[in-house]
Amino acid sequence: MLPTPSTSHVCFDRVYEPAEDSFLLLDTISSSSEAAFLRERFHEASSTPPLILEVGVGSGVVLAFAAANASSVLGRHDVLTLGTDINSFACKAASQTVESAIKDFGCKPSVFLDIVNCDLASAVRSHSVDVFIFNPPYVPAELPDLSRHQSFNTLPAGKESTTFEQDSYLLELSYAGGEDGMVVANRMLEQIPEILDEERGVAYVLLCAQNKPEEVKRRIRDWGPGWMVETVGSSGKQAGWEKLQIVRIWKTAA
Repeated sequence: MLPTPSTSHVCFDRVYEPAEDSFLLLDTISSSSEAAFLRERFHEASSTPPLILEVGVGSGVVLAFAAANASSVLGRHDVLTLGTDINSFACKAASQTVESAIKDFGCKPSVFLDIVNCDLASAVRSHSVDVFIFNPPYVPAELPDLSRHQSFNTLPAGKESTTFEQDSYLLELSYAGGEDGMVVANRMLEQIPEILDEERGVAYVLLCAQNKPEEVKRRIRDWGPGWMVETVGSSGKQAGWEKLQIVRIWKTAA
């Protein structure tokens, strides 16, 4: 069993705390079947080092796990890791999580690029991402009021800590997904064909039952020739339905 990065330094008052969804992502990308899929896709040592991007890194536990365990998951250690988050406090926390994991696990060093404070993948170059990971805000709840974002995304002037109202807003960003919990996820899904490497890019996206995952998968298959999607991880059935699932999205030669 691969080690889980430490997040003991993270303030969970304003940054999403790793939970069942986070650990399902770790279990899925490190499972024997997915490791085999990824190794086959990225096995050539002479090929360009793969770039792993996680959007909405939160505490950084998933990106740190991928960075520190790249040899086990992708079969190579020369990977580049990059994250983004709309929450500036999450960006700072995640940077420490990734850097500490790479150092503490004693692995051959992958290259940690940065955690960028931005909206989704807006700062990412087209067709540059090889492995994309996204745990979206998937709860069907009203979206946060983004008009407050600029003032809430930093410490109040002259203060050393955030306010309760500010913390509540920052946590809402991590879980509130609007109608069907899919408003933010749909925005990101629209960007996936543009950011993934056209030949070897693969995406892992988490969905819950209320996101209507079968409908989401049908829409992805309608992107055009070659687009594939399948469920590769789940948290099991509760009352007859899957609570959480991870879908893998990739493209085959048309």
